[in-house]
Amino acid sequence: MSRFAAVVGWGKSGQGAAGALLARDWQVRAFDARGGQSLLFDDVAGVDVHVDDDPEALARAIVEANLDLVVVSPGVPAHHPVFSACEAAGIEVWGEVELAWRLQEEGPHAGRPWLVVTGTNGKTTTVGMLGEILRCAGAKAEEVGNIGTPITRAIDSDAEVFAVELSSFQLHTVRTVSPLASICLNVDADHLDWHGSVEAYAADKARVYENTIRACVYPASDRRVEQMVENADVVEGARAIGLTLGSPSVSQFGIVEGLLVDRAFVEDRARHAAALAHISDLAGAYGPHPSAAVVSDALAAAALARAYGVEPEAVEAGLRAFRPAGHRRAIIAHAADLTWVDDSKATNAHAARASLAGLPPRSAIWIVGGDAKGQDFTELIRQVEPTLRGVVVIGEDRAPLVEALQAGAPDVPRVEVDGHEDWMFSVVNEAVALSMPGDTVVLAPACASWDQFDNYGQRGDAFADAVSRLAAQWGSAGGDE
Repeated sequence: MSRFAAVVGWGKSGQGAAGALLARDWQVRAFDARGGQSLLFDDVAGVDVHVDDDPEALARAIVEANLDLVVVSPGVPAHHPVFSACEAAGIEVWGEVELAWRLQEEGPHAGRPWLVVTGTNGKTTTVGMLGEILRCAGAKAEEVGNIGTPITRAIDSDAEVFAVELSSFQLHTVRTVSPLASICLNVDADHLDWHGSVEAYAADKARVYENTIRACVYPASDRRVEQMVENADVVEGARAIGLTLGSPSVSQFGIVEGLLVDRAFVEDRARHAAALAHISDLAGAYGPHPSAAVVSDALAAAALARAYGVEPEAVEAGLRAFRPAGHRRAIIAHAADLTWVDDSKATNAHAARASLAGLPPRSAIWIVGGDAKGQDFTELIRQVEPTLRGVVVIGEDRAPLVEALQAGAPDVPRVEVDGHEDWMFSVVNEAVALSMPGDTVVLAPACASWDQFDNYGQRGDAFADAVSRLAAQWGSAGGDE
């Protein structure tokens, strides 16, 4: 008997879900608010795509299609009428991640461990570090989820373990996923336009700990995340494992004289700790002085890997081998007597604060702005103000930032650049005009890129191109990526 499913949202996750269902003999239709979506996978070329930009009409069309299952992509907001319409009609609704888990557990790869990472910031870095550590341990590991590859595209691979990055959007529809180990790195206000409130956002992040089998890892200094662990319904025997940048207590990972150490997955942990790596092992990726945020990500990756069972030597080798993806605190040039840093991935206030942390007082020219996503920047401006020499505000949603800067940093010189032709080159020239020799220019927008770009990578590329042109004019091209 044929089974019928709808995929709502025809992007990467939706097409991944459709491909997995088609491979299991489901009949699939797709529904999307926009036409003209690129076809990303050949195996879904024949899927009929129903397009309607009216959410209510789209929900009605889905219900009227006589379906057994509806799979929603992460971009479909929680308030979309498809959820209430399907509930009223008795149609089951899963997310792409939930679908991937259920299909895995029905097939030959049932029981394959998932090591799951979420958080406002640091997810991609932590998953990348984790994947590198696992491979150095000899495991067939694959990084999946929000990091790039939809999990539904990977469930039939021969990977022994998944390092999984999940966003709050993806966690919203997770129900039965049971990670071997999990972590929420941090929680700060983000995506409030999607979730509606900080509380709803945090509640979705907290789902990462549900059904965890072995280890719920959390930052020991963050009481909100610790409470998520305390309230989680986990598998009997799962442990709470804390992370600290200081000397660790029992059942924690921490730092002792520059060493990353484990007092959780060792014998006689009341008296002993295992040395895993040295902070200097991160120098190949981040220079001799990695930020506290980077060290925290390394501790998180180490803890998840140790929960899986890797030896200390693999942690050291993995952190030495790791190189971050582009647009994440990357030094892209030394030009015009300035250091230029691309952190276009800093798409919220929390990430931008981490990007500027550690710079000397009055040494940063901050390029900030984009789609503000309903954020309040008051606290961010208060915290970074001592670092700032000048600010270049970009994007179409500049008002919230300008207001916060006027209130919290009135004496810091500020320039606004609108989206005229070749505007990014104007941005870097304005940054030079605000600077003094030896300063650092940081693209850390604290905002999404969707107002002017397809994604943060495109924004970072435009910045790098403009800096390269500037360097050519000054006769000193750089390139310390």
